[in-house]
Amino acid sequence: MFPLSPERLQAIEAFKEVPLNQLAWYIDHSKKIVLQTDEMLFESGGPIENTYIVIQGKVRISVMQQNQLREISVLTPDAITGYLPYSRGKVAAANGIALEETHLLAFPRSKTEEMIKTHFELTQALVHQMTTRVREFTALQQQNEKMMALGKLSAGLAHELNNPASAIVRGSQALQSHLQMLPDPFKAVMSIRMTNEEIDVINNLLFQRICSTERPQLSMMERSACEDEIADWLEQHQVPNAVEIAENLVDYGFNEQELEQFKSLIPSHSLGAVMNWVNQNLVTDKMVSDIQEASKRIAELVASVKNYTHMDRAQDKQASDIHQGIRNTLTMLGHKVRKNRIEVVEAFQTDLPKVPILVSEMNQVWTNLLDNAIDVLEKQEGQRLITISTRLEGDFAKINIQDNGPGIPEDILGRIFDPFFTTKEMGKGTGLGLDVVQRIVKQHNGTVRVKSRPGATDFEVCIPMH
Repeated sequence: MFPLSPERLQAIEAFKEVPLNQLAWYIDHSKKIVLQTDEMLFESGGPIENTYIVIQGKVRISVMQQNQLREISVLTPDAITGYLPYSRGKVAAANGIALEETHLLAFPRSKTEEMIKTHFELTQALVHQMTTRVREFTALQQQNEKMMALGKLSAGLAHELNNPASAIVRGSQALQSHLQMLPDPFKAVMSIRMTNEEIDVINNLLFQRICSTERPQLSMMERSACEDEIADWLEQHQVPNAVEIAENLVDYGFNEQELEQFKSLIPSHSLGAVMNWVNQNLVTDKMVSDIQEASKRIAELVASVKNYTHMDRAQDKQASDIHQGIRNTLTMLGHKVRKNRIEVVEAFQTDLPKVPILVSEMNQVWTNLLDNAIDVLEKQEGQRLITISTRLEGDFAKINIQDNGPGIPEDILGRIFDPFFTTKEMGKGTGLGLDVVQRIVKQHNGTVRVKSRPGATDFEVCIPMH
């Protein structure tokens, strides 16, 4: 076996203040173990029986996330892992496997009580090691939580952006093909002899309808009747493409009376050419409008991202519209809401004053609460409902986010804000989402409470106005 002395342990940073006689006691009551490459030191979910010090070699620490094994650290010589004094952990939260031949010193958990009673400096050193480990693990998990949340938001945002972007590509291609078909109708129109006054009447009526922002709101039955009526009129006057032209004319609110007005100004043998020219203009306008609408949607999404991250503002409290932050968050989670067929009801107090908050931090609160509500409703049968309400009560703004899911069992209701506590399946949550919510709300001198029963889980966030 490998040689080991108290002086070798004292060279480890964590033990530099521990007397040699205590380190000698530690070695005497420990066992030396050697792992070969790929041999398991401990397994996630298994009992923690020893405190381990890596003397030589490497141990990979990994966890299962989203059905994949993820490395979180590699322990090198002088690293300390396993059970530590006063730790409540009884089972391993990760896997430890040797990457090469590895020598370790294993101190049995059963000797910890004796060590605490008789070796103060040694115990102190290991407790300090525990607090360092908790701090590092918490930071890692918080980063994990942020990355998982960012992954969800970016996936949803990518889907949201893909739809209008694809619409722009399709619309531009269709418009290009459509414009290539225009020369023939243009020739036919150019050969018509009409006075300037007659052309002006047709032009004015056409572009008045194109420029109008109001379109007729018709039921399916009303629309079908109007299309049939106009198609019959066009066919009666031997206008080609009567059905297609009728659909577009109805879209823009044309009626039979206006077609008669057209007819009175146009030579009878040229009516078909003019009506097809009118139709071509309407189709072009419709394609351009679709492209504009898709472009506007992308601009709105980009603005929502900018407002959500609050990246153009100073990082201090500002009087802000709570509703805007909630709506920006809903935009970020929009794909997930629609995918799970969830109805979102906004019961907002419209005259709620602006609240002094750290905007990007509070957006994390809305994201965690709404994302949890969505996850809860994911597998629910029947109606899936999230209700968001806001109101002013005295000097406080109160925001309630309620879902109609199965509720939180009473035996775990008091633990849901505890760090690392989660009811989600492995890899889906780190157990820090609600801890983050509570920390941010406390940072604002506010409170967050939860009430739950089957069919109604209600998180209430209370933020002071001053």
